[in-house]
Amino acid sequence: MTTQYKKFTRLIAKWPLDSTKGDRDLGKFIRDKVKAAFETTEKQNLDSELCNRQYNSLNRIADNYYKNKYKRLRTSTATGLSTEECNLILSNEVLAYLKEENKEAIQYKDHTPVMLKEVTKYLKPADNELYIDMTFGAGGHSRQILASADCRLITLDRDPIAYEKAKELATEFPNRVTPLLGKFSELPSLLKEINIKQASIDGILFDFGCSSMQLDNGERGFSVSKNGYLDMRMDAGRDPNQITAREVLATANEQELYKIFKIYGEEKKAAKIAQTIIQARYMIKNIETTKELVDIVDSCCPNEFRLDKLQRPQSNATKVFQALRIFVNNELNELNYGMVLSKYYLKLQGRLVTICFHSLEDTIVKRHIAGNIINEVANPVPLRYLNPAVVQDQDTINQFLDSPWKAINKHVEVPSDEEVERNPRSRSARLRAAIKIK
Repeated sequence: MTTQYKKFTRLIAKWPLDSTKGDRDLGKFIRDKVKAAFETTEKQNLDSELCNRQYNSLNRIADNYYKNKYKRLRTSTATGLSTEECNLILSNEVLAYLKEENKEAIQYKDHTPVMLKEVTKYLKPADNELYIDMTFGAGGHSRQILASADCRLITLDRDPIAYEKAKELATEFPNRVTPLLGKFSELPSLLKEINIKQASIDGILFDFGCSSMQLDNGERGFSVSKNGYLDMRMDAGRDPNQITAREVLATANEQELYKIFKIYGEEKKAAKIAQTIIQARYMIKNIETTKELVDIVDSCCPNEFRLDKLQRPQSNATKVFQALRIFVNNELNELNYGMVLSKYYLKLQGRLVTICFHSLEDTIVKRHIAGNIINEVANPVPLRYLNPAVVQDQDTINQFLDSPWKAINKHVEVPSDEEVERNPRSRSARLRAAIKIK
């Protein structure tokens, strides 16, 4: 039986596992069968003829024997009909529906603004008012604000590519759009340059997180599905002193990597992934591309099959990428500072609308609106676990707890089922709105 075992071993070697298929993977099924057959104590009772037939059959499948033998004569649809034949057979009503569906798919291929109707509902753009879109991105929300009323808009983004798009929008809406390039922490100096003072803004919008433009560009290093250099800087190198994701993985020690993955990514296998990265760094090479990082994480999660909120297959490296992105761009501290600035630049009765995509962001926003910002608001750890020895005087406590905000929506709002179906990236969105009351 040694010969049979070697034959099946060679067969398995050219039939790799596909972890995305779970228990439906034929490669895994074959491995289990071979293991069960050759681990039994009755090896001498194996039917050699049956083994040979099964081996030959599986080998033909592995070598695409039938695909090469019976080649397709034409490119056709899944029904076996060509595109021209489908146009002849299908009714005009069905063709019109399919054409409209295809048009919508093309429309949503680029960056799609999330919860557009809800943003307009709570921001309530009005004529002759001034608004700030703190996260311009591709400009979907900004365009809707400008279309809703004859108002003026200041756009802010740290990404030079988004800034160029904002300048295009300014050309489309002359004398109504002022594009700014910078982070939240740079906003005061930028507004001072254009003579915008505190308590002069009627509404502020935040759409936190990574834009679809950044995710879809593999060269930026944000996507787990596109290979590229591990950069992850949202400002695209505008600040030469800002560290890249590759440099983080090349210089941070194991404990530091563990904290990044555990706190910012909430990754359950943070310790094992951090240890493996350090081992790869010293024994093989530095991790420089997104594919290398994905492979490292996958090696730490053998036979693990993860699903997203829509029960679709999700990469094991998704949370690790999120953690690195947040760390590289200092996102939580920038978010916290942006919320503080909103309090100073909004008028009384000015409106604040925020869209978050994970619990770390939403927790900070929620604490600001509720007034629960005594200490370390950007820290994801619950406040009751922080600094138990710190003692504050009564005036300081009252000042922190005296929130200038009144929540408009009692509970956080989420996208409709129709929007999630049309734009799956909106599935994690959480919208909060508030009015400045003091």
